[in-house]
Amino acid sequence: MPSPSPLVIGHRGASGYRPEHTRSAYELAITLGVDAIEPDIVPTRDGVLVLRHENEISGTTDVASRPEFAGRRATKRVDGVSLTGWFTEDFTWAELSTLRAVERLPKVRQSSASFDRTEGILRLRDLLEILDAGAERTGRDIAIVAEVKHPTYFASIGLPLDGLVAEELTAWDDGGRTIVECFEQTVLGEIRARGVQGRFVYLIEDRGSAPDLRARFGAKALPYSAQLTAAGLARLAHDVDGVSVDKSLLLRPDGGELVARAHAAGLDVFTWTLRPENRFLTAPHQVGAGARDWGDWRGEFGAVLATGVDGIFVDHPDLGVVARAEVVGEK
Repeated sequence: MPSPSPLVIGHRGASGYRPEHTRSAYELAITLGVDAIEPDIVPTRDGVLVLRHENEISGTTDVASRPEFAGRRATKRVDGVSLTGWFTEDFTWAELSTLRAVERLPKVRQSSASFDRTEGILRLRDLLEILDAGAERTGRDIAIVAEVKHPTYFASIGLPLDGLVAEELTAWDDGGRTIVECFEQTVLGEIRARGVQGRFVYLIEDRGSAPDLRARFGAKALPYSAQLTAAGLARLAHDVDGVSVDKSLLLRPDGGELVARAHAAGLDVFTWTLRPENRFLTAPHQVGAGARDWGDWRGEFGAVLATGVDGIFVDHPDLGVVARAEVVGEK
C-alpha cells in the first residue's frame, strides 16, 4: 500500500482536468502525484466491468447522439430513484466500446470539455494495466480504490458484482495495492469472502441509509448517522477496515471528533470530494460569484486535513498534494 498519509486519491482520475474515467485522466493523475486512483465500476450486459460514474451514461458519453442506440433509452428505478437514459447493462462491451467520453460538468469545467469525444470508455482491466505502467514509469506503487456501484440493484437483474470484481482484482494484486469501497456493506463482505486481499472501506452519506439495508428493512433501515456513533463504528470495525464520509461531516465543528471516534475503533477515515470550484466549496470558502471560479480551496482542503483523515478524494490531484504538504508535510 502506498505510504504517504493521508493518501491523495485521484477521484475518477484527474477529473478536474480531463473527462472522468478516461485514459488521459488516469495517466495525468499518476503524473500529478496521486497515491491511488478511484474508479467507479459498473457492468455491461455481458458481464464486463466498465468504468463510469453511473450505469446511466448519457451525461458522460455521446450515447444520446448515436442514432443506432436511440431504442435503448429506458426508464429504470435504481436504489429507489427513477432514472431515464441509457444504461450500461443494456449494452454489450463491444457496443459500449464504440462510444466516446464527454465531460460530465461542461459548464463548470470548460477546459476539460475541450477534450470531449477524443477517448473511449475503459474497462477495469484497462485501468489495472495503466496502474502497472504508471508504477513502472514513476517508481511508485499506485493503489486502486475500487468503488462498486449499486450491487443490490445489479444482483436483482442477474448481474451480481462480487464475483466479477473479485475475479479481476485477485488476478491483479496480492492486496498491497487494493482498496475496495461501496455504499453497501454487504457486497464488501461478499468480495472479501471470495478471497480478495486488501482493505475494505464503507462509504457513508451525510443522510439517509444504505441501499442494501433499505432493500432488506425498508423504512426501518438503520440510518448512516447511527453507524457513525461510537457503538456503530465499533460494530463496523468487525467487518471493514475504514469508512469514507461526505466531506460535509468533517467540516462541521465536531468533524475532528468523528475522525477520532473512528480511529479509536480501529478504522481509517477517507473523505470525498475536495474540489476548488465555488460550486463545490462550502459558503465560507467561496470567492466571487462564478460557480466555476476557484475559491479558497486551500482553506477548505486544509480544514478537512486538519481533522486527521487518512485519505482525501480530489478531482485535481496536484492541489491535493500541495494541500497535504502545507498542512501535514510530506512523509
